[in-house]
Amino acid sequence: MSNLFLYNTLTRRKEAFKPLKGKTVGLYTCGPTVYDFAHIGNLRTYLFEDILKRTLGYNGYRVKHVENITDVGHLVSDADEGEDKMMKALKREGLTSTKQSLLKLADRYTAAFKHDLTLLNILPPGTWVKATDHVKAMVALIKRIEKNGYTYETGDGLYFNTAKLKDYGRLARLDSAGLKAGARVAMGSKKNPTDFALWIKAVGEKQNHVMRWPSPWGKGFPGWHIECSAMSMKYLGDRFDIHCGGVDHIAVHHSNEIAQNEAATGNRAATVWCHGEFLTIDQGRMGKSEGNFITLQTVVDQGFEPLAFRYLTLQTHYRQRLTFSWEALRAAANALQNLQEKISGHEKPKVGCAEYEEKFLNALNDDLNAPQALAVTWDLAKNQKFPLSAKKQTLLKFDRVLGLGLAQTETKAGRVPVEVTQLAEQRQQLRAAKAWAKADELRREIERQGYTVEDTAEGFSIKKTQ
Repeated sequence: MSNLFLYNTLTRRKEAFKPLKGKTVGLYTCGPTVYDFAHIGNLRTYLFEDILKRTLGYNGYRVKHVENITDVGHLVSDADEGEDKMMKALKREGLTSTKQSLLKLADRYTAAFKHDLTLLNILPPGTWVKATDHVKAMVALIKRIEKNGYTYETGDGLYFNTAKLKDYGRLARLDSAGLKAGARVAMGSKKNPTDFALWIKAVGEKQNHVMRWPSPWGKGFPGWHIECSAMSMKYLGDRFDIHCGGVDHIAVHHSNEIAQNEAATGNRAATVWCHGEFLTIDQGRMGKSEGNFITLQTVVDQGFEPLAFRYLTLQTHYRQRLTFSWEALRAAANALQNLQEKISGHEKPKVGCAEYEEKFLNALNDDLNAPQALAVTWDLAKNQKFPLSAKKQTLLKFDRVLGLGLAQTETKAGRVPVEVTQLAEQRQQLRAAKAWAKADELRREIERQGYTVEDTAEGFSIKKTQ
């Protein structure tokens, strides 16, 4: 078995993966802020994380996976950014500004998000954690950071002093000394442009905010970044293996998480930091703030199976930008259908194709090279040297990682009887020997049993007569 190598954003290189605790892997993935439907750019990140999780399992690791739900808007940004997405969503949908309305809104979009994951065959985390359920843990972590001397208090909140941390921003290779005020957000009451709020006081325009908790610094609410630090360490410990998210999290959110972790515990919590690139459309990043996002429901409304989008994402490495177009999605849908036809209708497999299984594993273990793994899959599907049953065994094994639902597709379609498959294989041998008349006899026999056989460049496919 080859070793698994992952690209670590922290070190900017591929490294052999070595779990902290034997064969158990602690994995934390940044979940959604549930103020709207997820767009397919968001979902691309969760698909890459699903391939990572499946690859870990494929390598024999037990994955302890935790994912958060950010269910209140003031946890999304620092106080001086002045952006509260959940409250804006209440106004957008004409709901009253109450705690009950906000939680109902969050529950609605949480359910929609989880439904998208199901449609895309994304394995759910072992533990879902909601921000509103863990404010006490956040306060406790802030107190640890404060005790260690990394904070200062102002009239509007408690801030993390990034100047106190020698290598702040190394995840994103930030030049803290060169940053000007306003480079990230307005300075407000901050000492340094990269400082960020740990706790936001409910004062001024925020004094009547619908979400407030008591704290040593007065009533208010946590900053966004403390959320993931507190919840990841609560469920995975002060040190765990992998932390994931999109590339947009590198410069701010994950840099600030690492700062918080180190200020509280002396280490960065996660050993490996993995990030998925953007999905773009018309040469621009897809995003809610850009107003150009497409939801998975839009994909379905256009007549596509959700797994066609999953197939599309497999064609591009997770660290490369993926340009979305309807033409590309249509091509992915056709390729997926062809692959489904390759595997359906053959007798129950007994043995696989070891040579291809090794190639597939090598591709996955080279920093989740899904495009190469998909190429190996197709190479095997088109290979006529192996019995169809053996190919099926291996292709189904591959699908434990690819997640294209090949086994479920076969179940839906109905299994072709063994004798019909055997007739088709005999017919293929006769055609190879140019015994056309005998081959035609077998075709007619297959048709009498209610099936049709179609010849392709890669062999044949069998379909039940409609």
